[in-house]
Amino acid sequence: MSTQLRLTDKRVNRRRFLAITAGGIAVVTIGAACGGDDDNPANSTATMRPPSTPTPASTAVAQRRQGRVVVGDVLDHALFSEDWIGEFGFVTFKLHTASVDGEPAYFIRTDASDRAFADAERLVYVPRLASALTKGGTGLSQIYLVQNGTPDQPAVLSTAPHKPDYSPAFRVHRVTFNGQPVKLDSVGAIRAAEQAGSLAVEQTDIVVNYPVVKWLGGELPHDEKREVYLGDGQLLEPVDVANGRVTFKLHLCYPSLRYIVTDVTLPPMAEGMKIASAPGAAALSEAGATAKILVFGNGVKGSGPMGFQKSVVDTVVGDAAWSPYWDHFTFTWSDESGAEVLKSETAIIDAETGGKLKRFAGTPDTNGTLFMVNCPSPVVAPADA
Repeated sequence: MSTQLRLTDKRVNRRRFLAITAGGIAVVTIGAACGGDDDNPANSTATMRPPSTPTPASTAVAQRRQGRVVVGDVLDHALFSEDWIGEFGFVTFKLHTASVDGEPAYFIRTDASDRAFADAERLVYVPRLASALTKGGTGLSQIYLVQNGTPDQPAVLSTAPHKPDYSPAFRVHRVTFNGQPVKLDSVGAIRAAEQAGSLAVEQTDIVVNYPVVKWLGGELPHDEKREVYLGDGQLLEPVDVANGRVTFKLHLCYPSLRYIVTDVTLPPMAEGMKIASAPGAAALSEAGATAKILVFGNGVKGSGPMGFQKSVVDTVVGDAAWSPYWDHFTFTWSDESGAEVLKSETAIIDAETGGKLKRFAGTPDTNGTLFMVNCPSPVVAPADA
């Protein structure tokens, strides 16, 4: 593991809750540090984590601490780290170069709606992403992949997080030169060359999840404290363009899912969560391309997004209904004294039906406004690993 990721200052961690106020996002301290064993408030955050590098003495331990990689661009990962007190591991991706309106941008690749494309590019196959095409492609950005371009030809994107139409869900277009290739750096340049007969553009029905991590005037923030889920960002160090790498926090949610967080459709939430704003992706929910994440806003303290127990998802990688795009619902206990850790959607629905839990679309402060969070899963491992 890179020494750049080492942190020895193990300060006591405090959980924070995101609330949308009249003036925007407020970060409010809600309580003291919670358990090293997530969702057990009796434990201390000072408890040492397992080493991030497994010892060869036990293959079983090695498999538990380093899960099964399902995205080919993953360069390194660990489920836990003793180098920080936050309840998360890390995952490092290969960085890909793009051009947006003539300016450089950098992205990671995680998912694809087409089986053959996903297998060829070593991405997670997510057939549900194809549902985005049913609404005329609303909610999709455009990516142009040049098949026979110059050696330095980057992917060309229609948008990035500095633009108001950004969505990390891109529809793939294949570009083929008819003659001598030239470097292309914008959609406008591609269309002009197409009109001139220099190249052909094939619009495919392939939808990919390619979150942009660095763009004109900005990049995903990194968290040097590494104490809590949100903290100062979802990256563990700045985007490393020189070495073509980017390293994320790797989170766990129930029933058994490891994931990263890249962007959200509601701009005020993006500011507070310190991730990219992707308002253009909001239409994916209506198109049926999303799954659900169920987050707790009170109850048992833990390492979840709001400082309580870990979240629950309604499907996992490999399921036909799986999607990395999650509609966000918050649940609160009517009587916190009766709160318990719930690890499945069924258990949550049962508690809701029994009047123990109340559901909010988005968060209690979004007044019924639902938003979607992009949370790819590049590594698979049991919840108890």
